[in-house]
Amino acid sequence: MLEQFVAVMPGTLAPALLVMCLSVMLAVGEGRDKPASAHWRLIGLIVGLIAAIVFASLRASAVINQRTFVNYPVLWCAIIADILAIIVVVFARRITTNWQRHKAIMHIANAIAAIDIALTLFYALPDVILQLTIWVEPGDPIFTSDMLLRALGFALGLAMSIIVAAIFRTLRSTAVRASFTAAVLAVMVILFIQHLTGVMQILQARGFPMGHTAFVALAWSINHNSWMIMAQAFVFLIPAVASVVAGFRMPLTGANEAIGRKHKAFRRRAVASAVWSLVAMIGVTLTLTVGVAATQQTITLSPPEAYSLKDGVATIPFSQVEDGHLHRFEYKAKDGTVMRFIIIKKNGGAYGIGLDACENCGDAGYYEKDGKIICKKCEVAINLATIGFKGGCNPIPFPYKTGNGKITIQTTDLDALSAHFQ
Repeated sequence: MLEQFVAVMPGTLAPALLVMCLSVMLAVGEGRDKPASAHWRLIGLIVGLIAAIVFASLRASAVINQRTFVNYPVLWCAIIADILAIIVVVFARRITTNWQRHKAIMHIANAIAAIDIALTLFYALPDVILQLTIWVEPGDPIFTSDMLLRALGFALGLAMSIIVAAIFRTLRSTAVRASFTAAVLAVMVILFIQHLTGVMQILQARGFPMGHTAFVALAWSINHNSWMIMAQAFVFLIPAVASVVAGFRMPLTGANEAIGRKHKAFRRRAVASAVWSLVAMIGVTLTLTVGVAATQQTITLSPPEAYSLKDGVATIPFSQVEDGHLHRFEYKAKDGTVMRFIIIKKNGGAYGIGLDACENCGDAGYYEKDGKIICKKCEVAINLATIGFKGGCNPIPFPYKTGNGKITIQTTDLDALSAHFQ
């Protein structure tokens, strides 16, 4: 349950905060006084969610086994939308004030917000949705206590993101607008950095020339992603403090008793919003620190075994791998990259052979536990029958030959896959 919770909450917090922030900043009018574009943000939310579900389904069914060719253009569009959305937030007060006089600008702002929401959800949610595929391990019954606990962890992670965003939203009614706007701008800038980091990762993997400064910045952003998620929550300390200040500045008396009661109620709301916001920030921090630490177990991959390598051909005898257990081997590519590949004998005498890496989780590696082959990163138990095929969290396959009691692999085929270990 905890594994599901700490995987889902960080992935859904940024989209939840984005939806909340843009909704608050562009909220205007009630009933018939609302602009025709007021519902576009909701449409963006629905479209982004549906697209993410479809994309995740295609990835889970191995119809799409390369997500980069989809994420790359999506991220570029998201970066442009982030920049435009930041501009919208900066001028949100002018846009929403007397919006009837400049309806076109109001519609454009809502359109930008809707597009940014849709693109952010489409990029962020597929990995979260794919958590649903590991509720039931291969060969296990559907309804088990473990499955129910995983489902509960998923639901709680999603609920926490929504609740945190809802708590921060209450600050808008008690804090001065400038403080809330500052927090929203910080959230938007951090989101922009996260999207930019995704693009830079793809460019770096494709061999795009990158200077030392840019590489160091990329490494820092990747290594501190959890910090940036926590920062998206802690920036709401600004309106929280402003809310408390506004509450205590409010006099407890007024021209009459009704106004006095109204002032007292405002102070209570201001303090309560600030306190609950602080609780939400602490909850996010504990999830990303204590919670993640509790789920991370140090798993050491088994050492690589020896094999024959001659004239560009790796040879492994059947006798070395016929016990049905996971066997790991290491190969140094021509470009100097140290690679790993695994072999396991499957039922029926066939062999499952592939890189010790997959398209989804990179080169985290696989380990054997209780007779199952498990991905070190996502903890998915691999169906042995699917090893050797593309898709999902399966080892990346490569060509090989069997015969005369041995397995032979051309090292040129391994050299072509060295990018998966860089």
